[in-house]
Amino acid sequence: MRPSRPAVHPVEAPPPQTQGENADAAPVGVRMKDTQGGPGTPGGLGLRLVQVFFAAASLAAMASTNDFPSVTAFCYLVAAVILQCLWSLSLAIVDIYALLVKRSLRSLRAACIFSIGDLITGTLTLGAACASAGITVLIGNDLEMCAGNHCASFMTATAMAFISWFALAPSCVLNFWSVASRL
Repeated sequence: MRPSRPAVHPVEAPPPQTQGENADAAPVGVRMKDTQGGPGTPGGLGLRLVQVFFAAASLAAMASTNDFPSVTAFCYLVAAVILQCLWSLSLAIVDIYALLVKRSLRSLRAACIFSIGDLITGTLTLGAACASAGITVLIGNDLEMCAGNHCASFMTATAMAFISWFALAPSCVLNFWSVASRL
């Protein structure tokens, strides 16, 4: 009885690349993967929807009180979360469109616009949330005036604004990473 031996079949080597200007470029027709959480991906759409939800929840909590216009920080929070809600909602619509038509949003111009918009809205939202948190602590702990005010609504609106910013931070970082990788 003869034991079987493995058969060796030669494999042709791929043709060598030319030393021209495109030697380091990816082969024609090969696309890099989209980073999950970036624009035009299901992860990016999820982050945008979370941003819209918590910004709208912050706006609703603040609007449920009738005395928020008397404090400038609370007016700033309302303006910032309105801007955050509109920005994130518009980018969520763009993400939905890109997912439906299977289009990639990997152009440098789009990534720059997304990253600059995320940076602006993120800075405004974080600043407004921090200012509102300071005023809420002042009213609640230092002045002990929570009995006559809507401290629970103010605290809820501030917390929702912080959560909206925490959902915006990964989008901002991923968009800046996308821009930096193209430069």
